[in-house]
Amino acid sequence: MTTAQRKLLHLFEKPYESITQPRSGGTFVYKLDDEPVVETRVGEAPPTTVVPVRARPDANIRNLGSATSIPRGVAFSIFVKKHRDAAKDLCDAFMRTQGPDDLMEYAARVKDLVNESLFVYALSYTIVRKQELRNIRIPLLPEIFPNQFVPQEELLKTQAVANRMGTSETSPIVLEYGPEFTGTNIKPEHRVSYWREDYGFNSHHWHWHVVFPTGLGGTFDRKGEIFFYMHQQMLARYDMERLSVGLSRVEKLDNWRVVVPDGYFSKLTVNNTGRAWGSRQDDTLLKDVRRADLGIDSLDITDMENWRSRLMTAISQGFITDRNGEKVILSDNVTSGKRGIDILGDLVEADSVLTINGAFYGDIHNMGHVLISLAHDYNNAHREEPGVMFGPSTSARDPVFYRWHKFVDDIFEQYKLTQTPYTVEDLSLPDVIVNRASVIRNNEANTLTTGFSVREFETSRGLDFNSRVSMILRMTHMDSAPFDYHIHVTNNHYGPKEVTVRIFLAPKHNEQGLEMNFMEQRLLWSEMDKFRVTLKPGANHIVRASKDSTITNPNEFTFRDLEARPDTGVEGEEFDFCGCGWPQHLLLPRGKPEGMAYQLFYMLTDFEKDKVDQTEGIRACKNAVSFCGVLDAKFPDSRPMGFPFDRRSPRLLNNTVTSVADLAELDNIMLHDVTITFLNRNVQQ
Repeated sequence: MTTAQRKLLHLFEKPYESITQPRSGGTFVYKLDDEPVVETRVGEAPPTTVVPVRARPDANIRNLGSATSIPRGVAFSIFVKKHRDAAKDLCDAFMRTQGPDDLMEYAARVKDLVNESLFVYALSYTIVRKQELRNIRIPLLPEIFPNQFVPQEELLKTQAVANRMGTSETSPIVLEYGPEFTGTNIKPEHRVSYWREDYGFNSHHWHWHVVFPTGLGGTFDRKGEIFFYMHQQMLARYDMERLSVGLSRVEKLDNWRVVVPDGYFSKLTVNNTGRAWGSRQDDTLLKDVRRADLGIDSLDITDMENWRSRLMTAISQGFITDRNGEKVILSDNVTSGKRGIDILGDLVEADSVLTINGAFYGDIHNMGHVLISLAHDYNNAHREEPGVMFGPSTSARDPVFYRWHKFVDDIFEQYKLTQTPYTVEDLSLPDVIVNRASVIRNNEANTLTTGFSVREFETSRGLDFNSRVSMILRMTHMDSAPFDYHIHVTNNHYGPKEVTVRIFLAPKHNEQGLEMNFMEQRLLWSEMDKFRVTLKPGANHIVRASKDSTITNPNEFTFRDLEARPDTGVEGEEFDFCGCGWPQHLLLPRGKPEGMAYQLFYMLTDFEKDKVDQTEGIRACKNAVSFCGVLDAKFPDSRPMGFPFDRRSPRLLNNTVTSVADLAELDNIMLHDVTITFLNRNVQQ
């Protein structure tokens, strides 16, 4: 591990403890030059690494703006404007530092002055965005905030074991957790809790909102469109999981005057004091919110309804009205400027820096999260914490998250349906023929398997159990066996041809067991991979490993992973990734024990039409480009995100496409069936 990595790494450790507390099992300590070193516990050796932290006259409350306005120990949310303003002030202060040592000293000095979750968010944002920190990596969120992933009851069991340990014991304490998580199958929604409460999925959602923050400034190419597409894909994958366990696809939450039928009890805590996230009973009625303690003076359902009406009116009229009363046309068929979906995404997410007219069109996405999260104590009468919908690290655990985002996605889909369907010219690629395609796993074709795997985290990195040994969380989670795509292609051009290979997956049948038409299946197509290939003239055999997918994050770094890296000053290939992306272990949907039918869709497009001119010297981080783009660069695909499924049925030879199989009549497209079988055992065995 590089010296810079280690100096910044341990700022993430034990976020609820003072900066002067020893870290890394007592071996590492930040030494503030005007304070004594904290004594180690009985039986522990003194720290082997002491990092001096100079006094910083600029690291004080006066220079932090509103960053100290969010009290320590309370829930922090990027969805709330007051919290976003605090985050911007702290991020701006961190971004003004020069190099890793300067950032380390400044952050160490202000850590105990600001909210713990705000500190981690701002430090993560700074590491992601600053060019000189390109080789620094952020440890996994379950190790920083285990209380946001593991119920308090389980953590207390671990604490009880630690309290009984003898002074001579050195073995780690292991906590087994999952896959049943927080409820029982009495509630049908619990059938997919293994997916909603997955550590990788929730870490991804938090990390995505770090890479693409709301209202913090910065340059983000097609940010509004990425907001639309990433969440649309999240919904598509959730619906695939629901179908695999016998549930219907999720329905949108668009009537805010009736009860929310499904409650949620996360059993998680906001901080290390045991303050629990608020719970929502079944059949809870949403109410106007008055929570000044959380920075929400007034949020009325009527406001939400007005914002929705204005957005839908703009979509039907085909234009947005800007702050000056001028019309801004909404269209994805643009040769310069922003696509309509990008403009709409900035409005729906209410990015105050990018939105055209936030004062008129409102803050519907963020305030929907807040409205739902405070339904149980909308006026602070009971002084309850908000529910998990309050922030991106926990919101996706709640079943209502998907109902809310189905409504948000419906706004985008209403717009997409106004766009001109694709033409044969848009969809075809002359002289390139996909002859056949398959997926291979263990020499078996078109049969994929899912099951469970185990991942270990050190909960003692995030919480202080007052123990000399490590506390290990051994978490069982969904996973899939790796496989390869095989695509046989003929290039009839006289010379090499560069193409983009696009691969999507969708279930073949709906809830009634019927094959779906194009429009029904359209929103279920989940992007699996998108990559560039140079075809030689004649026959080509393309082999692509599932682990190389351009939507997933293949590397998850724990504290120990980062500590174990040699201090060579040169990072390995895996450090060419910034940590944003869909979890690799959730690449495939669950499927069924008896096997479930899916379809794989392959499409080859002309890279000359797809490519985007990039600035030289862009940052190397480039994993999961479909969901995360490329840092400090343009989104590396000129096509609309979700192409070719982001619009209504196209017409081919004067006939409207009725099923995706009709598209496969084009030479450059192939569709084939695949079976996914859930094994209900360790899939890596």
